[in-house]
Amino acid sequence: MPSTFRIPKADLTGLYGAVVRRVSKKMYGDVPDVGYVYFHHKPLLRAVMGFETKVGRWKALDPTYKSLAEMAAASTIGCSWCLDFGYYLAHNNDLDLDKIRQVQVWRTSDVFDETERQVLEYAEAMSSTPLTVTDEMVAGLLAELGTEAMVELTQMIAVENMRSRFNSAAGLQSQGYSDVCDLPLAPAPVRSQA
Repeated sequence: MPSTFRIPKADLTGLYGAVVRRVSKKMYGDVPDVGYVYFHHKPLLRAVMGFETKVGRWKALDPTYKSLAEMAAASTIGCSWCLDFGYYLAHNNDLDLDKIRQVQVWRTSDVFDETERQVLEYAEAMSSTPLTVTDEMVAGLLAELGTEAMVELTQMIAVENMRSRFNSAAGLQSQGYSDVCDLPLAPAPVRSQA
């Protein structure tokens, strides 16, 4: 599904635009749609790119837990672009795609262990408005992960909330990154309108 770009797509002009195109194509095969939006504000683009580079260096949290948490946050917020890109990243990082593709239906899926279920529940609770995090959730994950990994998990979910809310507000939708993967994402459950 093509993106709708509520914030107009910028032309990647000049030397900086050429660098963004070249680096993006090398890393992802194409310029992520979010790059076109951020290009309107180059100091912000540089800041976000620098921050994301630093985030990529965090290693206290198991990569599977990180990916599950990011995907669950994106799913809770409803960012199809983030789910698409997250699945692509999980594929490229050789994570278990049978688990990654089931994030949206984790409550009824039998592929997750107990710690993974706790991570998914916590990510949803942190991404809901209002937050629904409980002392019990945090205590259970602290016991399983340890303090450093728990801090990283919490921050990763917060980072994904920032990404997903920005991308959704900007009108970005699936860009087709997951098309290169072997398995499609499981469909999200239909949510009733109360």
